[in-house]
Amino acid sequence: MTRAVFLDRDGVLNSVVMRDGKPASPRSLAEFVLEPGVEEALRPLDAAGFLLFAVTNQPDVRRGLLDAAVLESMSAQLQATLPLREVLACRHDDRDACDCRKPKPGMLTALAGRWQIDLGRSFMIGDQDRDMACGRAAGCKTIQLEKDYNHGIAADWRVPDLAAATAVVLAATP
Repeated sequence: MTRAVFLDRDGVLNSVVMRDGKPASPRSLAEFVLEPGVEEALRPLDAAGFLLFAVTNQPDVRRGLLDAAVLESMSAQLQATLPLREVLACRHDDRDACDCRKPKPGMLTALAGRWQIDLGRSFMIGDQDRDMACGRAAGCKTIQLEKDYNHGIAADWRVPDLAAATAVVLAATP
């Protein structure tokens, strides 16, 4: 069994888009911008033997606001740029009651089965409460990135950015 780091996409790997004063997912390739320093922050985790995965809720596909081909292009860009093994996207809306939409742990447990991951030795890094709830439900340790739009979310650690999250993972892992 191996260790993994599961990374939320929007707000962790790429910048969120503010719509009506709320953080939202990009809906076009022009809006899809990687956060500064992401590649450099992930290199030490990859070098330490962690499997890296992006897991993201993308209900705008179901709602008809994001073209599936654009989502696939965003995922391909992430995999071409970052040391990610897979990018999983739940395309469902809440009303679909699927097992993969965070805060449910379906994406993490599916990846754990495919890649023989020890979830108890793994981490979930995100910016939203649903990311932390997903990680806890899967049995992972949780790290929340502090953003202007998220206050008081329960996580094992709260850090300012992905580089600090990487440092926590490496320090917390024997």
